[in-house]
Amino acid sequence: MAANLNVNENVSANGDAKSDANGDANTNADITGDRVLYGCMGLGGSWEPGPYEPADIDAAEAAVEAALDSGITTFDHADIYRHGKAEAVFGEVLARTPGLRERITLQTKCGIRLAGEEGPGRYDLRGPSIVRRVEESLTRLRTDVIDVLLLHRPDPLADPDETAVALMSLHRQGLVRAFGVSNMGAPQITALQARLDVPLVANQLEMSLHSRDWVEAGVLLNTPAYAANGFPFGTLEHCRDHGIRLQAWGALAQGRFTGRQSTPAEHATADLLAALARKKDTTPEAVLLWWLARHPAGIAPVIGSARPERIRACRDAAVREPDLTHEEWYELWITARATPLP
Repeated sequence: MAANLNVNENVSANGDAKSDANGDANTNADITGDRVLYGCMGLGGSWEPGPYEPADIDAAEAAVEAALDSGITTFDHADIYRHGKAEAVFGEVLARTPGLRERITLQTKCGIRLAGEEGPGRYDLRGPSIVRRVEESLTRLRTDVIDVLLLHRPDPLADPDETAVALMSLHRQGLVRAFGVSNMGAPQITALQARLDVPLVANQLEMSLHSRDWVEAGVLLNTPAYAANGFPFGTLEHCRDHGIRLQAWGALAQGRFTGRQSTPAEHATADLLAALARKKDTTPEAVLLWWLARHPAGIAPVIGSARPERIRACRDAAVREPDLTHEEWYELWITARATPLP
């Protein structure tokens, strides 16, 4: 699985990295097809470095089975989750289940380095580092190819040309089918895309009924509240216009509306979710995810619970069209924000 990186290879006259694989930018047709993704951060045991246990493999297998039973076939990883143990136990599940790899889409991320013997917690999108992390992920996942590789967070010190050359090298060698980003705004996406010969297919951002900056950025313009909104305005529109699938991490809002409410607004929102769930013969979790999916930007929620029963509670969001009216969508938003719209 070793990847060969020459930071000077296959670069056009203007410094752009280009594919020499007969212009092949083909990707798995199902790469961005799932309505809901399963986020694997909760797999692999503790966040302490060290080996995983057999029970951790069993727990991962139960979570994967629950996701598949719920119509979810895209699994989202990152090389840092549980210090690599999340990928490793998933690889064990793949080894236990012949044919499973062909039924699913594997997505992983690189670009964050945890604090440890090699230095402080930091970002690293240097070309050789990207290649090394992908090789390590392939080994842990026990697969020959990653369907989608996301750059986890921007690295201010990374040379974008070098980053692009590394990505194109991985693509030409057949180690990665498609690329995306995470936690990036429109200008950063534009700069990276200009250096790639394949389209970026995804941008993963924190979005939920609790983390609402992404939706409020567009309505708080020309109001005093806009200065406190940190979302990069125009990013949703950019992704929608360029066919970049928006993925929402933290989509279930850490249970704030489905069992862990603590504020009056959270209790009121939980009551509304429960009422809508009864009305539509589904679960509050599904309604919560429908709120994201109902947005015309085409948002795909990422659910991260390792509990099979909570995964299955999201099934209707994965297999049914969002069943929320215009008025119901707004009622949820206004109830969660606890103040009228401007």
